[in-house]
Amino acid sequence: MPTPDASRSGTFAIGGDMIVNRLGFGAMRVTGNGIWGPPSDPDEAKRTLRRVPELGINFIDTAEAYGPYISEELLAETLAPYKNVVIATKGGHSRQGPNIWTPIGRPEFLIQGVKTSLMRLKVERIDLWQLHRIDPKVPANEQFDAIASLVKQGLIRHAGLSEVSVAEIEAAQKFFPVASVQNKYSMTDGNSEAVLDYCEANRLGFIPWRPIDGGNTDASNPAFAALLKKYNATGGQLALAWLLKRSPVMLPIPGTGKVAHLEENAAAAAIDLSAEDFATLSSLR
Repeated sequence: MPTPDASRSGTFAIGGDMIVNRLGFGAMRVTGNGIWGPPSDPDEAKRTLRRVPELGINFIDTAEAYGPYISEELLAETLAPYKNVVIATKGGHSRQGPNIWTPIGRPEFLIQGVKTSLMRLKVERIDLWQLHRIDPKVPANEQFDAIASLVKQGLIRHAGLSEVSVAEIEAAQKFFPVASVQNKYSMTDGNSEAVLDYCEANRLGFIPWRPIDGGNTDASNPAFAALLKKYNATGGQLALAWLLKRSPVMLPIPGTGKVAHLEENAAAAAIDLSAEDFATLSSLR
């Protein structure tokens, strides 16, 4: 297995000025089952978070809804002050129990979310804050205006969106500069191709959530099996390498609460797929 070093994934400047290594870390899995409550093994979760920057990962994605609050609190406990590490968080989702997610886009809720995330993360400004979901029950313009006010106040450095269309990005751009988009995307899920192409054309960071798609890669396929052997890689590592090759604005954030899995994911940054092998993987989608 290649030596884990996320800096080999190359860099991207979020918002044009916030440079991060492209292979990041998603901090959703350092919580309990159903992304609810504390992790079953808090010590292993903390070891995992401490290991993140040691592997060259300097971009961490979290959300107030993870736990809720647990992920942000653990990040602050283990890594604050964040030396050379960008922490991105999200707001606009409420939680009522395990695996239950309810969007709330009322301006006062979004503003409260940013201010409480600031306290939990122990920072004076959030590097990247993303609207977890546009709430269909609240006019989108009201949600975008609230975000714009938070940027103007200096509480948010850069703002982004999650699970949006190109039209929604363009609508938000009228209120604040959209720095990133976080949509579900992987080697086995290309439903956001148009959004990714828009982000690439406009130099917006594209943060694919569930980038390995739960490890859903078909090792029984002879072509895929041959590439696993060629690169001495796992299916997840090939999936991450494919994402990194797919676009220069791609910022995968594979998540885990285990040190060994974190190291395995970070090692994917060293895999440099040839154009031919990239095309082979693309044909298997």
